Amino acid sequence: MFSSHSLTLPSFTLIIILISYTTSAAAATTPVPHAAAVGGGRWELLQRSIGISAMHMQLLYNDRVVLFDRTDFGLSNLSLPAGQCREDPNDTALTTDCTAHSAEYDVAANSIRPLVVHTDVWCSAGGVTPDGRLIQTGGYNDGERVVRVFQPCDTCDWQEIGAQLLVRRWYTTDHILPDGVVIILGGRRQYNYEFYPKTSLFSLPFLAQTNDPGSENNLYPFVILNVDGNLFVFANNRAILLDYTQNAAVKTYPMMPGGDPRNYPSTGSAALLPLTNLEGSVEAEVLVCGGAPKGSFQQALKGQFVRALDSCGRIKITHPSPEWSMETMPLARVMGDLLMLPNGHLLIINGAGAGTAGWEYGRDPVLNPVIYRPDDPEGSRFEVQNPTTIPRMYHSSAIVVRDGRVLVGGSNPHVTYNFTALYPTELSLEAFHPPYLDPNLSDLRPEIISPAVRGTRKRYGDLMIIRFAVSGTLDSNMVKVTMMSPPFNTHSFSMSQRLLVLSGGGEGAAAMRSVRVTTSQWYNSACEEVEVQVRMPGSANLAPPGYYLLFVVHQDIPSEGIWIHIQ
Repeated sequence: MFSSHSLTLPSFTLIIILISYTTSAAAATTPVPHAAAVGGGRWELLQRSIGISAMHMQLLYNDRVVLFDRTDFGLSNLSLPAGQCREDPNDTALTTDCTAHSAEYDVAANSIRPLVVHTDVWCSAGGVTPDGRLIQTGGYNDGERVVRVFQPCDTCDWQEIGAQLLVRRWYTTDHILPDGVVIILGGRRQYNYEFYPKTSLFSLPFLAQTNDPGSENNLYPFVILNVDGNLFVFANNRAILLDYTQNAAVKTYPMMPGGDPRNYPSTGSAALLPLTNLEGSVEAEVLVCGGAPKGSFQQALKGQFVRALDSCGRIKITHPSPEWSMETMPLARVMGDLLMLPNGHLLIINGAGAGTAGWEYGRDPVLNPVIYRPDDPEGSRFEVQNPTTIPRMYHSSAIVVRDGRVLVGGSNPHVTYNFTALYPTELSLEAFHPPYLDPNLSDLRPEIISPAVRGTRKRYGDLMIIRFAVSGTLDSNMVKVTMMSPPFNTHSFSMSQRLLVLSGGGEGAAAMRSVRVTTSQWYNSACEEVEVQVRMPGSANLAPPGYYLLFVVHQDIPSEGIWIHIQ
């Protein structure tokens, strides 16, 4: 049926959120551009204060972002509505608190709605179930064994379900599995894993083996679903492949060269590189970047702040004899976030140049993001971007939204809110615009005509036709379609993050044909509409069931995403 051009669909990134800002009700704010600097990308200040410090973030399929920090910071700067107060006799800061510690951010309206968490969500984890609900697990104090559920809707709020976790979960990692269940792995003094809905507790000696006495360096382990259905689990400086159904380590990976720790408090970050060749033999490769040298946490306790690591390591986790390939970042970084962008590139953002995570233990904010292009030749993959003016230290967060921008918030390395410290508590919310959002590239940016932004439901292996337009000259050899799962972000790790580059359903290539010339609602000019056919991933091991963002990418410039659901 499709005959004209054929294009190979390469690496896949899926993400993120949304459209143009409009000034809304009282809570809405007009974004303010930051001053430009050398390098790529630009920054805008969305809100000078959202009232809370965004320690945790999750984008949902209604294009709203749920954010939260912790209840025992004391009073926040965001009041609960209508005189509402939270009563918690067990809270370590305030037993009666009429301020919010969670909020919903409406990306389109640039506005905030306060939400209520009843128990402490400090340093917790989460993920989105196949039906689109946010499941948040654990926390501190009376919240350490609680599960909280948030259903996307205009008036919904948190629902708390007590005693759903078998043990306390603090500094743990969650991941959505191929059957839609959440695995909850690790945490402080928890060398085990469990599931939600809950079943049994399973021992994981690897977590005890990677614990450095006095420093830990294995909290918030990097957990990534491999294409065979097993879990890549990285803690401290090494990894295993875990068959969680049999409670067995089926592969032990070599230690990362140098042996330096990469997990909390020597916090680096990690991501699965885009999955390609989905109808053939799929190769999975993981990137781990940043962290702190051995002994850095103990030095920070003494007021000595060691320079962060400037290395990244790549490893093909599907290879029968995997080895690490090391690269050097242009900027040393601890507490950085490693995010997938819709075009298959990665963004390294936030963090410090010295010290570690923890109260007051970071120094030298790294203000410049760095883009990493995984398919470029080694030695030319990194590109430094324009800097922000706002340090994002411990307890920062970042996510990609549907229009390709990156939301950045948080930073509070203090026991309470402190606005006069060396690195003050940060309540602001920014957006970083990667270079592909440069207005000078707008004629190359695809506009998806159909399907609609929401409502598309597909099954594994289904074909899908996407109609899109480009106002400038279309290069059919530089078009790909990506889909991405919006992750749960906290403490420099994006849980359940993955991006796939979709194939065309025949020979691993997509087919395109010109449909008609029309006038674009975006460009107000004549555009050639094009149809492209792609095939959904073939199994839940490649893409666990749920909501994804789908993008058309032309010359590395992504369209706005559309939401699709796969099962």
